[in-house]
Amino acid sequence: MRASSVPQPDPAPHPRRRTVLAGAAVVAASASVLPAAGTAAAARRPAKTQPHRWRTAAIGGTGFVTGILFHPAVRGLAYARTDIGGAYRWDDRGARWTALTDHIGWDDWNLLGVEAMAVDRSHPDRLYLALGTYTQAYASPGAVLRSEDRGATWKRADLTVRLGANEDGRGCGERLLVDPRDSETLWLGTRHDGLLRSTDRGATWAADVSFPAAASATGQGVTVLVAAGRTVYAGWGDGGTALYRTNSSGGWEAVPGQPSAGAATRVPVRAAYDAGSRALYVTYADGPGPNNQADGSVHRLDTVKGTWTEVTPVAPGDGDAFGYGGVATGARPGTVVVSTNNRWGAVDTLFRSTDGGSSWTSLKDTAVLDVSETPYLKWGGEPKFGWWIQAVALDPYDSRHVVYGTGATIFGTRDLVHWAPEIRGLEESSVRQLIAPPSGARLLSGLGDIGVMYHDSLTASPSRGMASNPVFGTATGLALAASKPSYVVRTGWPSGSDSAGAWSRDGGASWQPFASQPAIAPSAPGPVAVSADGATLLWSFVHWDGTKYAAHRSTDGGATWAEVATYPKGGTPVADPLDPRRFYVYDTDTGTVFLSTDKGASFAAGATGLPSGDVQFRLAAAPGRSGDLWLSAKDDGLLRSTDGGRTFAAVDGCQASYALGFGKAAPAKGRAGYPAVFQTGRVSSTYDGVAVLRSDDAGATWVRINDDDHRWGWTGEVVTGDPRVHGRVYLGTNGRGIQYADPK
Repeated sequence: MRASSVPQPDPAPHPRRRTVLAGAAVVAASASVLPAAGTAAAARRPAKTQPHRWRTAAIGGTGFVTGILFHPAVRGLAYARTDIGGAYRWDDRGARWTALTDHIGWDDWNLLGVEAMAVDRSHPDRLYLALGTYTQAYASPGAVLRSEDRGATWKRADLTVRLGANEDGRGCGERLLVDPRDSETLWLGTRHDGLLRSTDRGATWAADVSFPAAASATGQGVTVLVAAGRTVYAGWGDGGTALYRTNSSGGWEAVPGQPSAGAATRVPVRAAYDAGSRALYVTYADGPGPNNQADGSVHRLDTVKGTWTEVTPVAPGDGDAFGYGGVATGARPGTVVVSTNNRWGAVDTLFRSTDGGSSWTSLKDTAVLDVSETPYLKWGGEPKFGWWIQAVALDPYDSRHVVYGTGATIFGTRDLVHWAPEIRGLEESSVRQLIAPPSGARLLSGLGDIGVMYHDSLTASPSRGMASNPVFGTATGLALAASKPSYVVRTGWPSGSDSAGAWSRDGGASWQPFASQPAIAPSAPGPVAVSADGATLLWSFVHWDGTKYAAHRSTDGGATWAEVATYPKGGTPVADPLDPRRFYVYDTDTGTVFLSTDKGASFAAGATGLPSGDVQFRLAAAPGRSGDLWLSAKDDGLLRSTDGGRTFAAVDGCQASYALGFGKAAPAKGRAGYPAVFQTGRVSSTYDGVAVLRSDDAGATWVRINDDDHRWGWTGEVVTGDPRVHGRVYLGTNGRGIQYADPK
């Protein structure tokens, strides 16, 4: 579910900024060759690497699928794109998706969002991706990847313009197209820099100065590119003429007679061509979506006669406001499917026609949904047909095989009645918290948009679905009592109630809401900690806009709460793993660690003068020890305290540390070893770049445990080991779910 999929806070040091050349986007001078699905790296020191087998923990989707594309000439071949989680290829025989962009590394985190994709009908193995998540100045410019082997390996061309795969309009498209007249020529529609054209299969790009629409620094720009026969059509989302086409002189012209019904035809969202009837179908809305649409329509262009016909299934109106989104045509002439979007009252649907739009049937009305493979889609109640439906596709070899993307999954049918997720292998969670308990669940996870999960298996979606009673949107806190691990607490943004916190006495298998909560909790739920014995709770409060509020403490399981005046507002509480009297909190505003030795009733300053100014600096306590603290301070390195936070010393050789966790110690003869330490960071003597690292000697030496094929963009939120299996690691990503690995 990406019901509030918004840009995450800037997750890394800003990539090198480049000036956007308005109206003159030219590719960067060099194009990278990416061998074996991995980016070509600059020359590095020999890496100290231990090979691992990396896998993705199964949940099933969980994010916005913004595009689905069947190859028109290859049975069973399809591709999907997501707003923050990369692109995928469908394996029809295995009935699963294969990730194609996991090689994208730390410095290129902005390229994990896929703005558009294209295939070449005449060359079935060719695939093109337009990458770029945000158009803001802090984000790097976009890039185009091109493949000759269906995404197994890539060549890359860097752009000087930014793309917006996780911004408004991300469900429009496709914005990338192979010219139907010439496979060497590609078109790329941008949001703020007009239309780009490549004549060398995507290796270099230049602005198409003949395109008549004027680019805007704040607009949607080109929303869709589609081929109808040998003619290319381009949708424009910034007002005025909404639809253009190529002409015989090689330039562009406004499409004659196009609809002009005000808000209902303001933004062309999607388009699909029916070659059998030579008809072009266009869906419109009053905004690009996926939110804030209240009007829309569907129109058909007879490309031979040049006549337009409105074929809107149901007109939006008072009490039933929505736009239209996806559109797809089938192999049989006159077969077309369209989707509504942002229809929260009556709930979105797909309409299907077999007579060119003269009559329609709502597929939702007879749909039988089976979400047994991904139980979280019940949302604590009953499954929904979908929302944010802007990606719809029809199998060109099976007119009854319809698939559509939602804010959480891909639903598919083979008989137009029975629908089930076709999502296996596609994982898009934005992971916020991970706990590997010593018993019970294999893993507990706190996620963006879908709350908390109890993973009884790593290879199947959690059987209990998302944690309920209460249901959360985004999880903000997850903690267990170290000496009583069956006691777990969680906090998060309420969904369907005002309850922002809950507790469990069976390791997270079932939940009860706190009997009471501070008044600020529903509007600013923050992180939570629980003492080693489970007797004391500390709850911090931070609004989504960054405003910090006083922390509160409970000693009766959440029945009553009291403000802690000496606790630094907004800080993340950390419980001592052994001593239930001790808590720690790092004040990122001042670079001070505050300590409590009275069960969180009061706090006093410990170490001072530490790195400050970044809310993503993180404090972690080593398990099985009291007062052994590690501080990940991003580019200020890694620091450690062995005296309960009174003093800290830098960990030698670690230039950067973003997230840190612990796992089972390496086997040691005759003594208990120090817990394995995992981090996302940079230790140049091991690998001259940000990597996933493990140390079995308390940070004295490190080994890289990921590789150039497994990087997943930004991975600076959370990492942890497993207390039961030495070497196993769980890594949270921002759009590629939970990655886990064991040494080979």
